[in-house]
Amino acid sequence: MFNPPAALHERFEAALTRVRGELGRVHANFIGGADLAAEITRGLRSPINREQLLGSFPDASSDEANQAMAAAKAAFRGWSRTPVAVRVRILRRAAELIEERVYAIGAAVALEVGKNRMEALGEVQETADFFSGYCADYERQNFDHALPDDPLPDFKSHNRSVMKPYGVWVVITPFNFPFALAGGPVAAALVTGNTVVLKGASDTPWAGRLLADCLRDADIPPGVFNYISGRGESAGAALVQHPDMAGVTFTGSHEVGMQISRHLNAGAWPRPCIAEMGGKNPVIVSAAADLERATVGIIRSAFGLSGQKCSAASRIYVHEAVADELIERLVAAIVKISVGDPTRRENWMGPVINERACSNYARFCAELRAGEATILSGGKALAEGALAQGFFCAPTLAEAAPAHRLWRQEMFLPIAMLTRVPSLNAAMELANATTLGLTAGFYGDSTEVSWFFDHIEAGVAYANRPQGATTGAWPGYQAFGGWKGSGNTGKAIGSSYYLPLYQREQSQTLVE
Repeated sequence: MFNPPAALHERFEAALTRVRGELGRVHANFIGGADLAAEITRGLRSPINREQLLGSFPDASSDEANQAMAAAKAAFRGWSRTPVAVRVRILRRAAELIEERVYAIGAAVALEVGKNRMEALGEVQETADFFSGYCADYERQNFDHALPDDPLPDFKSHNRSVMKPYGVWVVITPFNFPFALAGGPVAAALVTGNTVVLKGASDTPWAGRLLADCLRDADIPPGVFNYISGRGESAGAALVQHPDMAGVTFTGSHEVGMQISRHLNAGAWPRPCIAEMGGKNPVIVSAAADLERATVGIIRSAFGLSGQKCSAASRIYVHEAVADELIERLVAAIVKISVGDPTRRENWMGPVINERACSNYARFCAELRAGEATILSGGKALAEGALAQGFFCAPTLAEAAPAHRLWRQEMFLPIAMLTRVPSLNAAMELANATTLGLTAGFYGDSTEVSWFFDHIEAGVAYANRPQGATTGAWPGYQAFGGWKGSGNTGKAIGSSYYLPLYQREQSQTLVE
């Protein structure tokens, strides 16, 4: 992460050249094991440079969404009865293909999302780890097991608990991690015996198509996995409202996640919804903190992927005794951030995803100034020279009183807010004063860390972490899931509690 080998850069740049040489293709939906040309396609342009056409991708209609659902329904019975060893072999082959293609897929993700090479490659490798990790987890967990026999004197009773898949599972992904946040839920749904229809975000349809290619080439049976891309109001709504939909995994805004969750609970019977709905993530810095480590961790988490991570550090509560020094360090680090084309090795921070995000950035910066906040660094769009054709914004740090409205607004942009606090208890009260509870970070001495873990209201908590104050969970090492309005299951991605969310239990009793 901090010092990648030269060979990594060489392989990425070679793959980037190859991928750029193939831009402009027309891509199809993947339904029923075949590429199906879309009724309508839309050109996809890179947020790095709006003049760069990446390709044309389906804008799926409700009819095409229904086709995908029908294919998944037809395949469910066979896939759910496929031996676990066979399912696992196919999905492990998909993991191998992802790893073999990590540089090519990483280059495509970098162009499509605007990620730097390390973020893009990390996302793709993370997806391979999701596939292999969930296969191992499914094999390890005893989902089919005997229960005690009934103590009946005249009958012999045999009892079992069996976990069974639900049926057709819909996965709807966000733009910021279009490969990993597709691959993770897809792998979990498939290994547990469900069939899947995946819909990619309208801003990032390419990543899902590349995942479909990996599953196709791993010989996934026709209809078991299907991919469409399109807008939420048409294709997404058709999938969520389809009568054959058995469950949904959604990653995105709190507003949309709650709409889907309410819909799935309003039918003839409730259907499962796994929703990860963003965060407004705090960092607490105590008077005893290692400020050098805190600075590195906050910068990485506040401005990595231009602040467009649900786990981004957006609220900084620093003890007043060290506030001036931390601010000085943060501002010095921010001005050193190289913003530009993130496919170039020298640039760490790329663009935001689209013009709407740029407009929101300008609006929020104006609101900070109008609300008597002090913008300590940044606060302006970057549209000069080579940046003019992209959606670039300066990394921004603002100091504001806790009453400012933007402390409660998930901006999803490279804007972090800071305030001074007189005590750790005051910082914790402010940190927990939110409807969201995804990630949180802390910097302090060893005597304070247990206090932080005991009191913070977040599903993912980090202490004294230079790799990222609030970001950087990895499958097999940090489970990732939110509390309160950040998640509706209380269980985390990548944990041993995740796969049961895709299954329902049946108790079986046989009396001889």
